[in-house]
Amino acid sequence: MNPGVIYAALAYASWGLLPVFFKQLSHVNALEVVAHRMVWALLFLLCVLLVLRRWAWLREATRQPRVLLAFGVSALLLSINWSVYVWAIQNAHVIDASLGYFILPLVNVFLGFIFLKERPRRGQWLAVALAAAGVLWLTLQGGRLPWIALLLAATFGIYGLLRKLAQLGALEGLTLETLLLSPFAVGTLAWWAWHGQGALVQADALTMGWLLLAGPLTAIPLLLFAAGARRIPMATLGILQYISPSLQMLVGVWLYAEVFEPARAIGFYLIWIALLVYSVDSWWSGRKPSSQRE
Repeated sequence: MNPGVIYAALAYASWGLLPVFFKQLSHVNALEVVAHRMVWALLFLLCVLLVLRRWAWLREATRQPRVLLAFGVSALLLSINWSVYVWAIQNAHVIDASLGYFILPLVNVFLGFIFLKERPRRGQWLAVALAAAGVLWLTLQGGRLPWIALLLAATFGIYGLLRKLAQLGALEGLTLETLLLSPFAVGTLAWWAWHGQGALVQADALTMGWLLLAGPLTAIPLLLFAAGARRIPMATLGILQYISPSLQMLVGVWLYAEVFEPARAIGFYLIWIALLVYSVDSWWSGRKPSSQRE
């Protein structure tokens, strides 16, 4: 087996099992969890860069206002995505969070059409239409937009678009993003600690251990993903990405007994059919000679 498949599968499996980790921190404010995640992820990434001796990019990047602005925006989107995701897990919305990452590939198709002038194939447009019908059904059935799923898909989709256009790699890019976010994270944690609040002054050793673990659990899957993405085709990577939301949904239904009504399932079925159409279309297009692709 191509080692890239193993790396990518491990990355997506890690992301899929993250709800189990964040459930251990349900008693900690979601924003505080995110702040700890930023700080400990940055320290872990700096240690990795120290071992690899990859520092030259940092001086050049910090001297370019355009690069700093682009990564400032991507860092903001990442912080919103993390905050919504952690809040959703802590408040019994694991299934809603999984829905966001099920529709993410189709959001990417739409963003590519709008911002990159890409031409989606007919099969991709069909997949987007089916997914939109699924979201509409969930909205009508639930009486409100599935805002958690849509916000997660939109923030991470736009984040991915910015990173696609960025000049830095996965490791360097995440390091710069967490570096830009760290003053706010450290300031927030210090403010809570100064007022005798927050995990730094109130939590037991076990809770602090979970919070410290957020650093490597943020960075390691990303490094595995980067290693896998370099070794396998995008079509294979696109199919493997469904491991993550599938595991999240199974965790929500089987481990945490979240309600999944039959009426609500119809919306998910439409989205799953859309993903099947999208995957088959991508696989079929990849088999064609480049001159025959639409």
